Amino acid sequence: MNEHEQSGMLERHLGSTIRRARLQQGLTIADVSARAGISGGMLSRIENAQTATSLDTLARVSQALGVSMSALFRDYDMPQGNAQLVRKDEAMEVVRRGSKLGHTYHLLAYDQGPTKVFDPFLITIDHESERFPSFEHPGTEFIYMLGGKIEYRHGNSTYVLSPGDALTFRGEIPHGPENLLECPITFLSVIIYPPEESLEAREARFDDRGKGGKAAD
Repeated sequence: MNEHEQSGMLERHLGSTIRRARLQQGLTIADVSARAGISGGMLSRIENAQTATSLDTLARVSQALGVSMSALFRDYDMPQGNAQLVRKDEAMEVVRRGSKLGHTYHLLAYDQGPTKVFDPFLITIDHESERFPSFEHPGTEFIYMLGGKIEYRHGNSTYVLSPGDALTFRGEIPHGPENLLECPITFLSVIIYPPEESLEAREARFDDRGKGGKAAD
């Protein structure tokens, strides 16, 4: 981007910020220009990015609007956001080892690129089961209880979890439900993978486990 294009972006940003501040206060161009001691035509050109303006003029306009100079530049050149929004009914239902035993998994974020950093699941268990899956996976898992009551095993230890309880543990140690105490059970499960392990390496490891060992949840 050349200097002329950058200047044009700044003028558009300042113009829209000044106009927004003026309208939020219910002021007219005549009101603000009179307070700032400039012509209405000058203020109109500033708001429409049709002219460059001096710092002195910007200072007078900001004072007339009752905002600081820094407020006019606050959001300038801010990186464009690329957050992923998943609405309530848009979470992707996926099949995992617990699916056959009445567990419903909804993946709350996806398309993270070639190397996943984490997997967030909303897990629901609607009815009791006599068999429970045992899980193993690389990285760290965080569980936050939303509803119901469950006894959860990690290695040789068990924990009774109620709404509001949180449990964090190493994923490579066998873990999973031990007893379903109050159904339906709903909890958030976030798996954070080691940064050095690629998606391909993780899938290969899971394939090997599927041939003779434990699978990932």
